[in-house]
Amino acid sequence: MNTFSLNKQIQSLILTSVIAFTAAGNSAFATSPVHPSGLNQMNIHSSSYTAVTYQAEETSKMFPQPTEGMVQHILNLPALENEAQYRIEILIGRTELVDCNKHGLRGELKQMNLDGWGYNYYQVDTISDGPSTMMACFDKAKKEQFLTIPGELILKYDSRLPKVFYLPEGAQLKYRVWTAEMEYQFTSSN
Repeated sequence: MNTFSLNKQIQSLILTSVIAFTAAGNSAFATSPVHPSGLNQMNIHSSSYTAVTYQAEETSKMFPQPTEGMVQHILNLPALENEAQYRIEILIGRTELVDCNKHGLRGELKQMNLDGWGYNYYQVDTISDGPSTMMACFDKAKKEQFLTIPGELILKYDSRLPKVFYLPEGAQLKYRVWTAEMEYQFTSSN
């Protein structure tokens, strides 16, 4: 065996060891559940309706119809075996052309109660331009970027009820599913 191939084998062994050690050293991480096709994606059914295009869906017909200028976004989650281990993360914002500065949006996400049912839904009445840094951009080219309103929304995964959101026209809703990969750890009492 020549020196070159021996060095390559050693480098490969070191790289594999580093990756394995790094993966084992992380105490927790989150991934989306595996799709039946083997891909890392979910079969979440999403739909959206304006005041003009509204059609009552069986799972969400008890929620109010969207008003003029608003869009109703509905997420129907598939049933999973152990839903207590899953969470769904929601981001609300818009895709805009931005320069080199950091940009944000203003908007308030409110949790609303569906009277008589005890169900919750979420609403953002308005979204406007938010804070931005004021650096000089030497590269005048702009790029598309998804900007979000402040705050974070992470919901328990529950396939029994749809997740319903009312957003201003032009707003976007992004979502992803997280799952716990580890059992609970305990602190020691001293």
